[in-house]
Formats: sequence, C-alpha cells, structure tokens
Amino acid sequence: MMCRVWMLGLAILMLAGCEQDMANQPRYEAYEAAPGWKHNQSALQPVPGTVPRGASLGPVPEDLPMPLTLDLLERGRQRFDTYCSPCHGRTGHADGMVVQRGFPAPPTLHSERLRSVALRHFYNVISNGYGVMYSYAARVPPEDRWAVAAYIRALQLSQHAAPQDLTEGLRAQLEGTP
Repeated sequence: MMCRVWMLGLAILMLAGCEQDMANQPRYEAYEAAPGWKHNQSALQPVPGTVPRGASLGPVPEDLPMPLTLDLLERGRQRFDTYCSPCHGRTGHADGMVVQRGFPAPPTLHSERLRSVALRHFYNVISNGYGVMYSYAARVPPEDRWAVAAYIRALQLSQHAAPQDLTEGLRAQLEGTP
C-alpha cells in the first residue's frame, strides 16, 4: 500500500514539473527557415488533390440547383446588400461606398459580358474570388451564394427588361393606360 502511495506521489510530482504544452514547445515561426525540411521550408504546400474540409466533392451545377422562389430572392438581396453592395453598389452599377472612397471599381454587373454568363459564374466568383475580389467562401454558405447569384440575375433583368417581356397588365400600368 505504501508503495502505491509513493508511486502516485512520484507521478504527480513528475506531471507538475512538466510545463511543456502546445504553446511552449519547440516550433517554427511562420516563414522561418527549417533546415532538414524540403526546400528549407517549414510551411509546405498541400499535397496535390487535397480538398478543404467541408468542401463539396460534386460538380457545381450550371444553373440554380434549387427552386427559384421569392424567399430565395429576398435572401439573395439581403446577402447581396451585406457582402456585395459595399463595392458593387445596391443596384450592381459598381458605385458602392468602398468605390466612392477610392478603391478600384469592380465591373458593373450590368455589362453585356456579365449578363450573358451562366449563373454558375457568379457562384464561382463568390466562392473563389476574382481579380481584386477575395473569396467569400468562408463568409457565405453555398446556398446563400446561389441566392446571391439568383438575385444578381434579377437585378440584371430589372435594368434591362424590354416592354415586350412584361405582361399586358404590367405594360398597361407602366404606360398609364387602364
């Protein structure tokens, strides 16, 4: 019995004396040279084909993978106003507050080129970034990216609708005829 107490005391003493934890251990700082490692680098590139945690392994569809509803468009508008309008402006004309303060203007969402791209293009740009725009994949979940893409298409249609695209009732309302 005395031997067990003595061994338990020794184990507690040994653990109390060990103050090396994850924050207090030998390690390399970011970008520090690491002799003995490949190319003398401690931060290595991921293995080719590495997939980020939580990434979808399926192909990204060309078109909206969910039903187009008013709720989806409203969700897209809300996300667009939050994440996109600082640069793109609330109407997509690249006149957001960040641009007004001197940041380079993004392309207008109403250009002929962007009106003719597949909806997937907007999803990919939100996911991966493009040019000066960084990726919003960490901030905007995939379902909301599709909602924003659908809302962008609605914005484009609202600015470039032809009278013959409207119903008779809406056309009469616009023209002011009963």
